[in-house]
Amino acid sequence: MTFYETQISRIQKSCYSNEMQIATVIATRSFIDDNFNTDLNLDVLSHIQFVSKYHLLRLFKKYYGLTPRQYLMDKRIEKSKENLANGMTVTETCFAVGFESLGSFSTLFKTKTGKSPSAFQKQQLSRSKLSSEYGILEKD
Repeated sequence: MTFYETQISRIQKSCYSNEMQIATVIATRSFIDDNFNTDLNLDVLSHIQFVSKYHLLRLFKKYYGLTPRQYLMDKRIEKSKENLANGMTVTETCFAVGFESLGSFSTLFKTKTGKSPSAFQKQQLSRSKLSSEYGILEKD
């Protein structure tokens, strides 16, 4: 390679590198993981990462296959399953994971899991009771 080809290659790597994009997306996901129970929206996330909200939306979707909002909802549902399985009431769980309305929480939970939060909790509690009584190891 000539000197100029080497310099062009070096400049291309520094200008067109996607390392910053990856770092931005990872930091955004980490922020959502740590703050899923607060009121998060695209404006807040883009402000924290110092990028355009539309650019952040495209990057997140590109690397994770979900929008930040979809990822946030999935994270909240995942955490609510844990809370319900550990005996927290449906209302406590709803507000603990960041939902503002019990109705929207129940609707989304049923859409994602196929069961209402109370039905899911009853199933989990009966499973744990059976497994503790009979020493059965369960797999999800």
